[in-house]
Amino acid sequence: MLPDLAAILPAGLLSGYFAGMAAMVFGAALTQGVGGIGFAMVSAPISVLLFPELVPGPLLVLGTALAFLAATRDFRDINWRNFGVIMAGRIVGTVAGAAILTALSATLFGVVLASLILFGVILSVSGWKVEATNPALAIAGAWSGVMGTITSSGAAPYAIVMQRVPPAEVRGTMGCVFFAGGFLSLATLAVFGHFDLNQFWLGFILFPFMIAGFAISTPLQRLFSREMMRRFLLGLAAAGSIGILIRAALVG
Repeated sequence: MLPDLAAILPAGLLSGYFAGMAAMVFGAALTQGVGGIGFAMVSAPISVLLFPELVPGPLLVLGTALAFLAATRDFRDINWRNFGVIMAGRIVGTVAGAAILTALSATLFGVVLASLILFGVILSVSGWKVEATNPALAIAGAWSGVMGTITSSGAAPYAIVMQRVPPAEVRGTMGCVFFAGGFLSLATLAVFGHFDLNQFWLGFILFPFMIAGFAISTPLQRLFSREMMRRFLLGLAAAGSIGILIRAALVG
């Protein structure tokens, strides 16, 4: 049975407020469809500033569904070894993130993690070559688990570690990671009392805009070379981190 939308959404569902939500979800899904990551990196900072009811649960609902579409489309290019290593780290990071969200200031940890990501982006741009080794992937998985659970945006560590991986492999492997990791984060948030049915429905009613953005991304993939994708991923990592820092400054 569908819930009463008036009880879930703020006033203005049929006005520009909901249209803004829909446009953001569409653009974020288009970004992830092209690059393999980017949905939460685009939508989480904007949501924190403009649509706080979407963070973190509803965005995780949308991101998990989008990841399933990505993993299905690029299934043949999934690197299952990398997937296993990343998920081992993600499990540890997700539990840690939920504990942090319950016990300590999420804003403080968001600032620390975002600052570290920006530092990593600067090193990468300056010539630091990050290889997708098992230790690096495991650390990225743990780092992402913490960030994704606290802020719903956990893709930036992967953008740094997988910047030199072929684009199709990034899209397929990260789709699989975000699908499994999204379920893990939602379940963990529910156990800790930070996710409920109303948040699920809020994400669900935005599904059509997410699907539309992903569908349009498919013919755009061929336009991106490996180096273009590397710059794209690093740019998203920097933008997402800056967004988290802006949020922290605004909320004090």
